[in-house]
Amino acid sequence: MSNTLIDTTQYQAQLDEKIARMQSAFTEFNAPELEVFPSPDKHYRMRAEFRVWHEGDDLYYIMFNQETKQKYRVDQFPQASRIINDLMPLLVDAIKPIESLRRKLFQVDFLSTLSGEVLVSMLYHRQLDAEWEANARQLKQRLNDEGFNLNLIGRARKQKIIIDRDFVVEKLTVNDRTLTYQQVENSFTQPNGKVAEKMLEWAVDCTQDSTGDLLELYCGNGNFSLALADNFERVLATELAKPSVDSAQWNIAANKIDNVQIIRMSAEEFTEAMEGKREFRRLQQAGVDLKSYNCNTIFVDPPRSGMDEGTCRMVQAYDRILYISCNPDTLKDNLDILSETHRISRFALFDQFPYTHHMEAGVLLERK
Repeated sequence: MSNTLIDTTQYQAQLDEKIARMQSAFTEFNAPELEVFPSPDKHYRMRAEFRVWHEGDDLYYIMFNQETKQKYRVDQFPQASRIINDLMPLLVDAIKPIESLRRKLFQVDFLSTLSGEVLVSMLYHRQLDAEWEANARQLKQRLNDEGFNLNLIGRARKQKIIIDRDFVVEKLTVNDRTLTYQQVENSFTQPNGKVAEKMLEWAVDCTQDSTGDLLELYCGNGNFSLALADNFERVLATELAKPSVDSAQWNIAANKIDNVQIIRMSAEEFTEAMEGKREFRRLQQAGVDLKSYNCNTIFVDPPRSGMDEGTCRMVQAYDRILYISCNPDTLKDNLDILSETHRISRFALFDQFPYTHHMEAGVLLERK
C-alpha cells in the first residue's frame, strides 16, 4: 500500500458519530445545544511524522498499522497539508543519491503552516558531521528553488544542527484579525490549522462581553492568550514548558500586544501562589502582584490528563470558566467538581482529528 487513503465521502458520517457520542456523554450536565466546528475533509494536519525504510538503493516513508503493527509504504498522506504532500516525494528523491544525507536516516518530521512555511527534521542513528551539514544546506537551497519556504534540522543522539531556523511562523485569521505565532520544532501546537482558527474565534465570542482581567492556565505559546487579549483589561497566563514560554514572549512582541503577561510556572504552583500557601520569586522578579488583578474569568486548556482536584477547586473561585479539552473523559471528571458551583452555558465540539476517535471540546461555565 503506497498511500494512506482516507475516504472523504465518510467525513460527515464520522463527524455525526462524534456529535452523538459527545451529546450522550454529557447529558447529565444539562449542556445546551452542541456547537459543531467541522474540519476540512483532507489536507488538515499541519504536522506529520514518518519512519524511513531502506531497501537496497531505494528509500521511502513508512507508517505502522496501529492494530496489526504491520508497516506499510507511504508516498502520499492526504491527511497532511498540501505543502507536506508536495514536499514528500521531492525530499526523498533528493536524499536518495547523497550518502551523507541518507545513511542511518530513520525518521522525517514535517511541521507546516497555513502561511506557507515548512520545517523538516531529519533524525539519524549516527552522529552528523560537516559533510552532512554542507549537503543539508544544498538540499535546503534546492528545495527552496523549487518554490518551498523551508528550513531543515538534523538530529542525532545529543546533537541538533539547525539549517537556518528551528521554528515556523504561522499566521492565523481570527475574525478579521491576523495573528502571528512562532511554532518551534517539538513544541506543542494545534495540529489542525483551520480548526485552530475556529477554536480561537469561538473563545473570543464566548468572552465578548467580559469585564476585568483574564487568568489563563496551560497557555502554551500564547495561542489563546493573544486572541483573547482584546476582550480583557489584562491577561495573566502561566505555562511550565520553557520553549513554549519563550515562543509566547516572541508572539506577544510580534503582535504588538501590551496587556498580556506570561509566567513560567505549573498550574499546581500557581494554585499555591493564589491561595497564599507559597511565595514564588519568579512572580516577584516579573513584578507580578496577584492581588492587583481583577479576574472573574479563567481560561484553561489542560493536557489530556485534565486538571487535578486542587486546581479544579481553585478554578471554582471564578465566575466564568472557559475550558478547552482534548480528552472528553477527563473533562467529564473535572465537570463532576465544577458543576457543583457552575452550569454549562456554551458547549462545542471541534473536529481537530478527523477519522480518529479523538474529540476536542469546549465548554463555557458560569456560576449558578
